[in-house]
Amino acid sequence: MKKDKLHTPVFVTGVERSGSSIIARIISMSGAFTGEVSDMYENKQIKTMVTDYYKSLGIPPEGQYPLPDTKQMLIPNNWRYKVVDVLHEEGYNDSKLWMYKGGRSGQIWPVWHHAFPNAKWIIVRRRTGDIIQSCLKTAFMNAFANEGTQMEVQVNNEKDGWLWWVHEHEKLFVDMIETGLNCKVVWPERMVNGDYQQIYEMLEWLGLEWSDEIVNKIHPLLWNGRQKERSK
Repeated sequence: MKKDKLHTPVFVTGVERSGSSIIARIISMSGAFTGEVSDMYENKQIKTMVTDYYKSLGIPPEGQYPLPDTKQMLIPNNWRYKVVDVLHEEGYNDSKLWMYKGGRSGQIWPVWHHAFPNAKWIIVRRRTGDIIQSCLKTAFMNAFANEGTQMEVQVNNEKDGWLWWVHEHEKLFVDMIETGLNCKVVWPERMVNGDYQQIYEMLEWLGLEWSDEIVNKIHPLLWNGRQKERSK
């Protein structure tokens, strides 16, 4: 186990299909350390840790249904040290901001808050209707296609199941803010129309610098992604 000396981290989370990967990419482009990440900008080793934690709770690791109970979940005492070991193994040198992006982080925020109480949190938001439509069009988002699951959350169709799911996440975000976590809310959709004000403010809050490379690389990705999603 390496020495536990870390810069204040930033955790990027949000309801799945909200655009958290774009926000994570921007933070990474601006100089934050991420380690070895997937195409969705989630650290691969830490993602495996999260998956194993869900399995230890007896919950499907996809983070769709059921959701963990934040009021009764077990808090691992070694979470911080396991994350520290991953970061140092992947080249972290203690001197810069580091980031972990994970949609499930908000679902298990007490675990992360216990391990890193001084962390900054970016909560990525998107219009509820757009999230639902994206879930309905995405093959791996399938929890509420099951009639039994619909009955458990007292809805009559898949669409209303995803509406329930979004509302459950909104409750989690309120709990995070009311508990006193250091949070900032960001709406990536605004960038499609050329409004980067929240991104300027976010980077300043994190102590990172804006670069015009963000517009040149992120705007086409965001625009093309939204167009493809809506054409499915």
